[in-house]
Amino acid sequence: MGKSEEESKEAPRPTLIRPPPEDPSKAPIENTLEVTELAVIGPNVFTNARQPWHPPGARGIYGGAVIAMCLAAGQKTVPSDFLVHSMHCYFLLAGSAELPILFHVELVRDGRSFATRTVQARQKGRCIFTTTISFVREGSSGPRGSQVSHASSMPIDEQTGKPCQPPPDDYDGEPELVRSGPNPFQSARIEVTNADSPRPQDKKTRQWYRAKGKISAEGGQQAHLTALAYVSDSYFIGTIGRIHKLWRFPFHPEDFDKLPEDVQERVRALHEWEGLGHPKDMVGRPEIGMMVSLDHSIYFHEPAKVRADEWMLSEMESPWAGDGRGVVTQRIYNKDGMLLATCVQEGLVRLEKNPRKTDSKL
Repeated sequence: MGKSEEESKEAPRPTLIRPPPEDPSKAPIENTLEVTELAVIGPNVFTNARQPWHPPGARGIYGGAVIAMCLAAGQKTVPSDFLVHSMHCYFLLAGSAELPILFHVELVRDGRSFATRTVQARQKGRCIFTTTISFVREGSSGPRGSQVSHASSMPIDEQTGKPCQPPPDDYDGEPELVRSGPNPFQSARIEVTNADSPRPQDKKTRQWYRAKGKISAEGGQQAHLTALAYVSDSYFIGTIGRIHKLWRFPFHPEDFDKLPEDVQERVRALHEWEGLGHPKDMVGRPEIGMMVSLDHSIYFHEPAKVRADEWMLSEMESPWAGDGRGVVTQRIYNKDGMLLATCVQEGLVRLEKNPRKTDSKL
C-alpha cells in the first residue's frame, strides 16, 4: 500500500546527517559537541553531528551547547597552536532540538599573534546565536618572567577557613534528577556563601564540576576548551534565583505536600542540592516567571592549562539586578587554585505576577 499524504511528509530531523555512533575512546562531552564540515554548502560551514539537549521546562536548547559548538566550528578554521582567549556571545532566539543547526564561520582577521572569527548559529535560515571569538598563538607574548602578571586566589571555604578543596575522585553524590539526565558533566552540590545575608549582592555560589570520562588525546586542548565553554553556562543566570531565594518549579511551594511521596523526595533532593534548602522553606517566596540568557562572555586566562575532565570550581556572584535583568559574574578555578577563566552573563529575569491568585500549576 502507498503511504498517505500525511505519512509521506518528511518529519524534521535534529541533524542534517545521520549521527555517527558514539566513540567510546572519547569523553561524552566530545561526542556531544562534535561538528561536521559541510563543504557542499559553502566554505567554513559546519553542522551539529548529534541532537543537542533541551532542558526540561526550558524555552530552547541548552545555551552552553551552542556556545561550545560555535567554538568548535571556529577552532577548525585556525592553526592548532592558536587557542581561544575570549568569546562574546548573544542569544537571539530559542534554539530547537528538533532542527539542525548550521554554524557559519566568518574569517575576520588572521594575524601573527591573534586571529578573529565571527560565528553565527542558524536554524531554518534564522540566526539564533552569534559570537565573536578571538584566538591567540601560544607563546606569542614571550616568557612569563617578562610579563605583568597576577590572578585571584582560590576562594576560602567558610567552614574550614582554608582554600576550597575538590570532592573525592570517586564522588557519586548527584541527586537522581541530575544523575539520570544526559549531562556529560558531573557536578557537586551548590554551596551558597553568606546565605543568611539580607543583601543578595553579598552572596556567592560555589560548585565543583568536571567532564565525565577522560578527554581524548585526539580531541586535544581544543576539546578541553569547548568543554569549559559548555559548562560555563550551567546554573549561570540561575544564580539570581538562588541569591534572591526565588521558586522555580512548575508548581507552588504551598502545593509541595500534594505531590506523590516519590516525587516529593526527588524535588527535595534537587532543591537542597541546588543550595536552597527544603522546598517548604520557600512558601511565600516570589516565583520566577521567566528567566533567559541574553548575552555571555568568557575570558580564557590559561587556555593551555584547562583540564576539563578534572575538578574545576565555579564561583558566581551578582553585582546588580534591576529593570527586568540581572548580571552574574563567574570565576572558574582548577583544583590547584589556578584561575582558568572569568565569565559574565546578563539575562532576563521576570517574576510571576500574582502567582497565588491563579489556579495551581499541579
